[in-house]
Amino acid sequence: MTFTDLYVAAVVRLPAVDVPKPTDGGNAPESLKKMVGVALSLIAWAGTAAGVIGVLVTGTMMAISHKRGESSEHMSRLGMVLGGCILVAVAGPTVQWIFNNGSDTGPTQNNPNP
Repeated sequence: MTFTDLYVAAVVRLPAVDVPKPTDGGNAPESLKKMVGVALSLIAWAGTAAGVIGVLVTGTMMAISHKRGESSEHMSRLGMVLGGCILVAVAGPTVQWIFNNGSDTGPTQNNPNP
């Protein structure tokens, strides 16, 4: 039995199931939106704090190595930490832009129906 046969047996031959459809137009409840917003805000703050701590730890390690006269690859560590900071800073607005569904056209476009 090949993978295709397994796929056909598992997915294609499934009986039709009556899936309930949302009655509120597919919108999430306001309480859920608030909870998700708070969770995402906390995650964003935690990512920012982790980035700041990472930069401080990397800087401390660089200073200690320099004082001892050791050579190490701290610049690559600093680059990775700063890259992570950029990723955390860009992730929230990017996700918001992707999942906005056209409800906010942005500050540069005129929206006749606000």
